[in-house]
Amino acid sequence: MKVGSGGGFRAILYTFKKGKEAGGVWKLYKALRSRNSCKTCALGMGGQKGGMVNEAGHFPEVCKKSMQAMAADMQPGIDPNFWKKTSIADLKAMTPYQLERLGRLIHPVRYRQGESHYEVITWQEAFDAIAAKFESLTPDETFWYFSGRSSNEAGFLLQLMARVYGTNNVNNCSYYCHQASGVGLQSSVGSGTATIQLDDLEESDCVFLIGGNPASNHPRLMTTLMKIRRRGGTVIVINPVRETGLVRFRVPSDPVSLMLGTKIASHYYQPHIGGDLAMLWGIAKAVKNAGTLDNDFMRDHCRDSQEWLAAVDRLSWEEIETKSGVARSEIEEIAKVYSNAKRVVFSWTMGITHHANGVENVQAIANLAMCRGMVGRPGCGLMPIRGHSNVQGIGSVGVTPKLKDQIFDSLQSKFGVTLPTTVGKDTLECMESAATGEIKAGFCLGGNLYGSNPDSTFAATAMSNLEMNVMLNTTMNTGHAHGLAAETIILPVLARDEEPEPTTQESMFNYVRLSDGGPRRLPGPRSEVEIIAAIGERLIPDAKGIDWTAMKQTATIRDWIGAVVPGYGKITEIGTTKEEFQIDGRTFREKKFGTEDGRAVMHTHTLPNLKGLGQQELRMMTVRSEGQFNTVVYEEEDLYRNQDRRDIILMHPDDLKRLGLQHDQRVTIKSETGSLPGILARGYEEIRPGNALMYYPESNVLVSRQVDPASKTPAFKNVVVTIEK
Repeated sequence: MKVGSGGGFRAILYTFKKGKEAGGVWKLYKALRSRNSCKTCALGMGGQKGGMVNEAGHFPEVCKKSMQAMAADMQPGIDPNFWKKTSIADLKAMTPYQLERLGRLIHPVRYRQGESHYEVITWQEAFDAIAAKFESLTPDETFWYFSGRSSNEAGFLLQLMARVYGTNNVNNCSYYCHQASGVGLQSSVGSGTATIQLDDLEESDCVFLIGGNPASNHPRLMTTLMKIRRRGGTVIVINPVRETGLVRFRVPSDPVSLMLGTKIASHYYQPHIGGDLAMLWGIAKAVKNAGTLDNDFMRDHCRDSQEWLAAVDRLSWEEIETKSGVARSEIEEIAKVYSNAKRVVFSWTMGITHHANGVENVQAIANLAMCRGMVGRPGCGLMPIRGHSNVQGIGSVGVTPKLKDQIFDSLQSKFGVTLPTTVGKDTLECMESAATGEIKAGFCLGGNLYGSNPDSTFAATAMSNLEMNVMLNTTMNTGHAHGLAAETIILPVLARDEEPEPTTQESMFNYVRLSDGGPRRLPGPRSEVEIIAAIGERLIPDAKGIDWTAMKQTATIRDWIGAVVPGYGKITEIGTTKEEFQIDGRTFREKKFGTEDGRAVMHTHTLPNLKGLGQQELRMMTVRSEGQFNTVVYEEEDLYRNQDRRDIILMHPDDLKRLGLQHDQRVTIKSETGSLPGILARGYEEIRPGNALMYYPESNVLVSRQVDPASKTPAFKNVVVTIEK
């Protein structure tokens, strides 16, 4: 049966499916209700209020993503005989879905070049091999990569270890997702995170949802959008694809919504892929023409507003329409809705950041908020919808190539450590240095670096050129099968709710939660903090200022974090008081911003031309499915798009006809970077003609290494492809 809405009874039935996988619905429920932060998106749930509770105290707040992650962690362990029976070639033949479902990693395993299988090794062997290899290299011959699923404590400790070891090649997964948001916001309002709290979102009367699909990727946000619509508010969706869950959603925890459904988008607009910047500037021009600018706000609280106003006047409607693919009448309609709203929140995801002009896209959104004074007061502001549950916290505690000056100075003055001053490399620079042999070893705290990379052919080559790669994970992924280093070691780690000591996480609303941890489910895996400290005491036993034994205690690490990270002072007592907190200096409810002079900054841009206008070309964007979280595929089907498989390219039926293709015809997709054979070409009426979508990470082979120059974020969302029968 074709799915006509998101959520609903299918989501409830899915609970029973996942409960069965986890050993029973009650067992799954108890795990989800423990006092730990949710393991999936950065919208944030759980902590000391208990699982399935949001920052406003509302219960129940649960989604398929949280159940998927929890059920994955409740899998049985991988039997040691598996590694003897299953070759590397066997692993390479598996899909992301199949690898995830192999079970929990419970033994350290190692692959050596020339061998056909992983072998089970002891923790002592693993630690000795890692320490020996990293001791043999100069620090800048290594890189250190962090997933946003780890804790603040593990992230802080590992970046500290890397730096006292001697390198600033410290980076995190945000370089491949929301780094453009951080750079764009920092340059506009002086803080790289959301300017609002959850309360502000719930008080708004208009929400812009640009380049995102939270119905699939951040489902708990749908409850808030439902409430906004019930109050008579508006939700303006801007997306080249008409997503089912953004049109209509049945919130399972709300009986009325469950039975009748809730219309989410009050207005839906479909620019071409790559047309966002032109459309945003067009909205600004229409607002100015309507006479609804807040000139006092721009004059008193913004820098460079006159230059921005002049740039708006210079733009012609012909250029705006041509480069966005959106008619002037539609843009003026958006401007009218915006002009009538009193409290507006602008939100976006990677449909905005995954472009070669991602930072400019974010700056243009900030401009649009500023021009009507919709930032710096309650109920209004800017909200990047972030992915991994602690990706924001990982950045806050110093996981960036360049430490913030305050953290750098405080670490040296308060704790006596010696830190390097060399220029660190971002994520893609590290990959390119691995390809040339400049970098020889990597250390990955969670995630799937191989699967996250653009140009996956290059990624495999680069990573296989390493002498050693160390990966800390709970389950298997494609990075454990492809691009293996000469010596590859996988270390099994505990999940967040299995940690022996409390840890902390930061939501996208700048709220720090405390996770209690809990009993281990399986023998074998170890705490991330314990592993990092054990390697640190072997690699740099005499590191100035660091007691590695003390650093095995998360409370010790929180003392360090509270002493050096701006806004994090309250974390030093959180283990005792259990008082979770809002980070100071990031939420702007008054007209004073985080810049040197307290004024926001308005930016001007040159609008890019649309790509892929050739007769045989399509603009393709990579997307996640409803049954997926980042690179992890929990279900092969994409329920809300009514797709039963992932080896497909979805395009409008008009494009099928234009290209002389039949529905479900096998084709080869080609880009300037790579090709992907055996793909099914499918007609999909919900996408704007001229555009196409394919699933990430399988289609990364087509994505080039072109990046936004300001954020170094690759352009996963604007790939020109051709199709061969």
